[in-house]
Amino acid sequence: MVNNFQRPGAVSNADVGSAFEMTAREWFANQGIRLQRNYGVEIGLSSTKVRKFDLGASEPAVLVECKSHKWTSGGNVPSAKTTVWNESMYFFLLAPAGFRKVLFVLRDFSDKRGESLAEYYVRNHSHLIPDDVEILEYDASDSTVAVSHTAPVRTPR
Repeated sequence: MVNNFQRPGAVSNADVGSAFEMTAREWFANQGIRLQRNYGVEIGLSSTKVRKFDLGASEPAVLVECKSHKWTSGGNVPSAKTTVWNESMYFFLLAPAGFRKVLFVLRDFSDKRGESLAEYYVRNHSHLIPDDVEILEYDASDSTVAVSHTAPVRTPR
């Protein structure tokens, strides 16, 4: 069966996601931060339930969601995928205070639009990004990471 939404050259989209999680984990390890896969924390409003984030740790307290989404083959916005990013923002909003919260995304630049998918997301969805969430863009061409959105530094009152 042909899957028109399969990443070209990939065994499965799940494999693509899993490999990207490992890339993120290695990047954080190079920064001195050891993360576990499927890291669970209690989230919720009036009641709570364990939610497993892609990566996380208690020391230092970090939660990471990884997204390796790309623009569509026609250069259009992958709206279903950005909806998944919105869901991640909601999970971060519900996560306990005190955690560093990171959306770690694959850099995918659109010549047609003149911006990366993360830049597009921040420009159009900044109202949905909690103040304490960072968006880091991983460039697979040179293994560098750039900040697309940073949590503001808050001073205690």
